[in-house]
Amino acid sequence: MAKKQILLNAFNMNCVGHINHGLWTHPRDNSVDYNTLSYWTELAKTLERGLFDGLFIADIIGVYDVYQQSIDLTAREAIQLPVNDPLLLVPAMAAVTQHLGFGVTSNLSYEPPYLFARRMSTLDHLTGGRAGWNIVTGYLDSGARAMGLLTQDEHDQRYDRADDYLELLYKLWEGSWEDEAVRRDKAARVFADASRIHRISHQGPFYQLDGYHLCEPSRQRTPVLFQAGSSDRGQLFAARHAEGIFIAAQDKDKTRQLVQDIRRQAWPPAAVAMT
Repeated sequence: MAKKQILLNAFNMNCVGHINHGLWTHPRDNSVDYNTLSYWTELAKTLERGLFDGLFIADIIGVYDVYQQSIDLTAREAIQLPVNDPLLLVPAMAAVTQHLGFGVTSNLSYEPPYLFARRMSTLDHLTGGRAGWNIVTGYLDSGARAMGLLTQDEHDQRYDRADDYLELLYKLWEGSWEDEAVRRDKAARVFADASRIHRISHQGPFYQLDGYHLCEPSRQRTPVLFQAGSSDRGQLFAARHAEGIFIAAQDKDKTRQLVQDIRRQAWPPAAVAMT
């Protein structure tokens, strides 16, 4: 039987209480230090020393306020509140490691794609190509209200929006700057060749853009893409875009079936169905 390689990823969130709520009260737990830089740099060094491949950082936009129509329990137990920005942690952790990868969660529903493209390219530069993005569209109505909306878009429409968002990002990351655009020629006083930097025009159903990507090409250009859609529409989106897909199943048979379903959609059916 051929050997399979196992990749190990740690799972965390820039908050006190992530999944195992209440663990922060244990005498040996130091999650209350989540808002210090040393907490994250020490974690990164420990993971690299332990030969982990990556650190995945979850995130949410909004708060859990449905139970008893309040945030009383959420605040008391620190259930993903407070929660800080995950992207700002990565450069510091990258500076104290050499091989550890970083997957950050960012909700595209509330991030303008033009600025987000720059943010991820910057992160890819600063990590030397160790950046990844977990694509989410949101699930909390409290987040939508906090962003000035009455409610979230309908479920499948959020994925329609996400498809348009990704198509725009691909154009910026992959099509705006050619590999040979950056010359760094001090003697000729030419940093970049404008003829090799292309204006991107995108007229999609949700997003429109006319401009140039603000960053020169990073190590990966497009970061590693993760996705965790479990619905039929979410699986179709993941099959089209994701390189790593989170799945949850109760037993081996259901897991096998889910994996087979995603693989069937990945190529070429998903590519055909979405065009």
